[in-house]
Amino acid sequence: MFLEKYFSIFLFFTSSLLLSSVIFFLSFLLSPKFGDREKLTAYECGFNPFEDSRAEFDIRFYLVAILFIIFDLEISFLFPFATCFSSIGSLGFYSML
Repeated sequence: MFLEKYFSIFLFFTSSLLLSSVIFFLSFLLSPKFGDREKLTAYECGFNPFEDSRAEFDIRFYLVAILFIIFDLEISFLFPFATCFSSIGSLGFYSML
């Protein structure tokens, strides 16, 4: 009974893990392994650093990153909703929206 309810999540998790592993190892095997002297320097763009690396960043970069993480983690709330979608009715559907 317990395994029947969560088998779809387990199947989704295993397939995503398998697919991401395959993509990772294929990109590792098929990528070029050679680099010239310029590419292997600390700054790949080829420019020398303009100023100290401890320069202040604009706060908007941090805010965008935090917002991305928050909205990315909100997707995890959809998994319990998806497992019991057929039994929650219209009240549960509209409360989730």
